[in-house]
Amino acid sequence: MYFNVYNKLDPGLLEIVYQRILIYELEENGLDIKSEVEIPVIYDEKKFDLNFRIDILVENKVILELKSVKSIEEIHYKQLQTYLKLSDKRLGLLINFNTTNILDGIKRVVNKL
Repeated sequence: MYFNVYNKLDPGLLEIVYQRILIYELEENGLDIKSEVEIPVIYDEKKFDLNFRIDILVENKVILELKSVKSIEEIHYKQLQTYLKLSDKRLGLLINFNTTNILDGIKRVVNKL
């Protein structure tokens, strides 16, 4: 599905474009999708009025963090790792659509494996 979106749209668009089209593709394939899922910040057992947002959550199991940047930086991995930890999910995919080869733009990130 990532390949379809990449091949039809090509690189260079805003992240939100890839997000909306990817959500469409995933739902068309029968997957349960949630987008912009809020993750609360809890510190010392206190919930703060702050929220992170997961780009796409697939089947309530896999976090998709989408990017459209020149290159994936270490902070992007850390961001996804934090989302995995805060949401108690185990698997995430960091997907950068702004690349000449989408295979180079997909990175697997795990939590507690």
